[in-house]
Formats: sequence, C-alpha cells, structure tokens
Amino acid sequence: MRPERAFYDLQVRFAHTAARLADIPLAAALLDCTNLYVRFGAGRNFDRTHPLWAAYVDGLDEHASVAQQCEWTWRYLQDCPTHQSAPAVAVTVGCFSYAQEPHGGVRLHFNARTDNGMSPLDFRQLAARQDELRTLIDQLRAQLRASGHASSDVLVHGTSWLYNVPAYRRLFPTAYIASARPVARLRALSLWGQFLDRNGCVRNDAAAMLLARIERASDFADLLSCFPLQALAVQASVEVFADRKRT
Repeated sequence: MRPERAFYDLQVRFAHTAARLADIPLAAALLDCTNLYVRFGAGRNFDRTHPLWAAYVDGLDEHASVAQQCEWTWRYLQDCPTHQSAPAVAVTVGCFSYAQEPHGGVRLHFNARTDNGMSPLDFRQLAARQDELRTLIDQLRAQLRASGHASSDVLVHGTSWLYNVPAYRRLFPTAYIASARPVARLRALSLWGQFLDRNGCVRNDAAAMLLARIERASDFADLLSCFPLQALAVQASVEVFADRKRT
C-alpha cells in the first residue's frame, strides 16, 4: 500500500502545531511527532544524522508556507526507498505475519489488503481471518518446538489503533484483548494508520477531526488525545492463542 499525498500533508500540518506548542524547531517536530522518518525508508532508529533524514531536513525551508513544505515532503518522498518502511517479518499467512522481537517474543502485524477486494474485517471474512491466525500460531509453535523453547514462555505482542475496532478485536483471544493499554506512538503507523483506508486513501472525516482538535489544543501534552483513536498495546503468551484454537 502506498499512501496518497494527503496522508503526508496531514502529518506536516500536525508537526506545525506540535512545534508551536512545544516551542521546538519544525524539523524536530517532524522527527518526533510524525511517521515520516519511517515512511522515507530510514528505519526505526530515528537518527537525525541518517542520510535520508538529513537530506530531507536540508531541503526543508522552515520559513516557507505550510503548502510549500507539504509539496517538498511529497516531492522528496518520490526518490526515497519507501519499500524499506515495511516491517521485517519472519512468517506471513494471509493478512497476518509476525516478526521476532529482540527480547525473545514475537510481534504480530496485520496487512489490510486482500485479493478479493473485500474489507479483511468484513464479517463474511471472519472465518478466513481466524484460519490465517490459527495457521500462523501453529507455525510459530512448531518453530519454537524446533528451537527448544516452550511456547508458554513466549509472548505475542501487538500495537495498533485497530485494537479499538470490534471487528478486529473479535479475531483474538479474550486475554490478549483484555491486556490492552494506550501507548504514545506519535512516530508510528500504529497510530497514524487510522487515517488510511486499505487502499492508501485518507479517511477524510478522521483527518478533519484531528485538524479541528489540534487547532483548539493549548498544550503539547494535549496533542495525543486529539487523535480519534489511540494506539493500544496488547500481549499474551503463545499458549493463550493455542488454547483458543482448541476450544
């Protein structure tokens, strides 16, 4: 999925408000309060000296109009290795995949694109999604057994705005969803993704809501609450998923 230009314009406009309220340079707000660094393909270390980020900032005129800065951001993006923005995953089954975490757990990812053109969360797709998740967990458990690890000791992690959505929540074990807690993710697609539909188009109502709310914000600390939905972090052991599969 390649997001349309309006997605990047929204983030530049948000960064302007963040810079003003925090009294920091626009470049700092763009780094710390948007998903642009990742979208450019620079990774997830958020190193301001990274060549991709440094070149973007070097071409950014902080005295230009917001419209001109949006234009520069979009033009710069065209020459970036945007394919590198996707997370590295170990196994993919349908819409689901997982990546190995440095601490030994795994992180669950969800791809909203399907081959049949239907929403992956349409009720008619429920059985397909459940089968994909079941197969993914089976493969993960097999991999853990082969490496000598007990699946009861390994945690499945997830972080996304999608855990607010009933059609997504119903795919998972109760204990996994019950662990949900809001987390600040201004740099991540797990927060910004709520403004995109599965085709990469901006959800105009959600974007308009964010822009209207940040206009009324009087403190930097208020900005996260301006998002229609928060990113939620969840976790449960692999066995929680396996137990649900058997019931």
